[in-house]
Amino acid sequence: MIFHHFGKYVLLLKQVFKRPEKWRIYLKDIFHEMTDIGIGSLGLILIISTFIGAVMTLQIAFQLVSDLIPSSVIGQINRDSNILELGPTISALVLMGKVGSSISSQIGSMRVTEQIDALEIMGVNAASYLILPKVIAGVVMIPVLVIIAIFCAICGGLIGGALSGAVPATDYIQGIQGGFNGFTVVVALVKAFVFGFIITTVPAYKGFYVQGGALEVGQAGTKAVVIGCISILACDYIITALML
Repeated sequence: MIFHHFGKYVLLLKQVFKRPEKWRIYLKDIFHEMTDIGIGSLGLILIISTFIGAVMTLQIAFQLVSDLIPSSVIGQINRDSNILELGPTISALVLMGKVGSSISSQIGSMRVTEQIDALEIMGVNAASYLILPKVIAGVVMIPVLVIIAIFCAICGGLIGGALSGAVPATDYIQGIQGGFNGFTVVVALVKAFVFGFIITTVPAYKGFYVQGGALEVGQAGTKAVVIGCISILACDYIITALML
């Protein structure tokens, strides 16, 4: 069963990435999807990542109670944790729930109302026309959202630590600046790119092959989010094991 769905998924991707007839037609849809995925999810990412950074600072400060450990370490741990794991992964899981369910419902509704069948009858590559702009927008905008999430989480840690008195702002900033390894940002961007591909293609697959009516469209959206979240966590482990 798993291999059956994986095979259909791969065949759908092959159809999606066939060379489009006219890129000019696709460009408008790509920019629309970039606005929908990027700008539409920005507020959610800002709020969640800021609070995650603030909470992480408090939890790290609670655990590091030894006088032998300088408080600047709190900023360093918070920075690396958010860059390597919390920024990309938490953002991807949140976006899978928001963007993924929307993509699955949109394409699934077109399938059950026979709009996709109409496109195919007219000779249009429906898979490429409907899914490719979403994939391109996802792999471009989700890394941008992850970078914003990491920045907000680090700033949130600074604000949370200063307001609670857990760590002085000067020590926190010193910790952020000390011992920085730029390769961690590369790992985060690789994760964000892969996650963006998963967030757009897995729900698109579930929506494209849905059968039935409105009830089945809703069930397909739920399944797409669950499968997508599991895929994100599995890829997170694989990328971390290969790159670190």
